[in-house]
Amino acid sequence: MKKFSELGISVSKRFIGDKIKVSKVLNKNIIVYDYKIDVSKYPKNKSGECLTMQIGIDDEKRVLFTGSDVLIEQIKLVDRSDFPFETTIVKNGECFEFQ
Repeated sequence: MKKFSELGISVSKRFIGDKIKVSKVLNKNIIVYDYKIDVSKYPKNKSGECLTMQIGIDDEKRVLFTGSDVLIEQIKLVDRSDFPFETTIVKNGECFEFQ
């Protein structure tokens, strides 16, 4: 009989911590540990994508979901070797962006 570990089944990336809204981290120093981009279940943005980030704030790991096209575009430009990185999310007009 095969063991489960021999079946070659892997799960999608999991993040730990409670969800936190972008509004709760605005203008605060955060650490971005990892991210994934999926097709949004509620496409309200141009890209139709949803960004999920594993972040650290106040020495606690949290999960942040956003459909911000600017944040999605910016994080795609970060090389994986540069993780984790420190940043602040700011509101510029109607858009959120890393600073």
